[in-house]
Amino acid sequence: MLRFALQRLVSLTISLIVASMVIFFVIEVIPGDPAAYMLGMNAQPETVAALRRELGLDVGLFSRYLTWISGMLIGDFGTSYTYRVPVNELVLARMGVSLPLTVYALLLSTLIAFPVGLIAAARRGSGLDAGIMGATQLGIAVPNFWFAMLLVLLFSINLRWFSAGGFPGWDRGFWVNIQALTLPAIALALPQASILARVMRSAVIETLGQDYIRTARAKGLSARQTVVRHALRNALIPVLTIIGLQFSFLLAGGIIIENVFFLPGLGRLIFQAITQRDLIVVESVVMLLVFAVILVTFLVDLAYAAADPRLRRRA
Repeated sequence: MLRFALQRLVSLTISLIVASMVIFFVIEVIPGDPAAYMLGMNAQPETVAALRRELGLDVGLFSRYLTWISGMLIGDFGTSYTYRVPVNELVLARMGVSLPLTVYALLLSTLIAFPVGLIAAARRGSGLDAGIMGATQLGIAVPNFWFAMLLVLLFSINLRWFSAGGFPGWDRGFWVNIQALTLPAIALALPQASILARVMRSAVIETLGQDYIRTARAKGLSARQTVVRHALRNALIPVLTIIGLQFSFLLAGGIIIENVFFLPGLGRLIFQAITQRDLIVVESVVMLLVFAVILVTFLVDLAYAAADPRLRRRA
């Protein structure tokens, strides 16, 4: 297991280095001078040049990359061009919204998808199975921002059970903030639960066709015991893949939902930084999200090896 983990860690470290180079150089070659944007169209060239020196934009591209990546290794993400505060502070403040929202949405998605997928697999070919598959197809097809607006219309405006948007802050209490994140989490979780339920159903059906499942049934296990004790564990590998991808997607892809509900998360931070040409914020946040994706991939690989020892022997 240790050898398998080290091999995967080396591979993912190389991916992280390559990703950092791609992110930095691609963002830096985008047209538009941050200093000129901050000072406006009528700024004098001398003033723009002075601001470029202050922001460190007057040195070579490769030197800026080395400064940026070496700073990230020690936890220094640089200083925002627009807010003039360390990027670390911006990221930590926004992460306090995006990370709980991601975990909340992923938890809802998993709690919905697992029983739904198992029921559909156990009742394959029945009317219940057809109804579940139709509902999951609808959940995938419905845009989450449109569903989010319906949730606001129903639960915020008509029923007044939840606020229409905003985030009060964790100093206001745990349940108050959980209530503020509930509608955004539901809007994010619906399509992900639909995808995960379909994957769960397919994986369990494929597993139920294996010889060891028929042997277990022949030994007297009920259909429910067979599914829970044998089929579920062996069907987890593709399901774990989807859960890992969903975590990364929810963390990085909540821009629209965060704007619908006026949540000060990472998605809104990236959107604002792009419009303001705050390149250091864009680069650092995107790199952080890539690191999160790679870290989740690494953890999913370890979960694979724990669930299926054959993977460790192939390494």
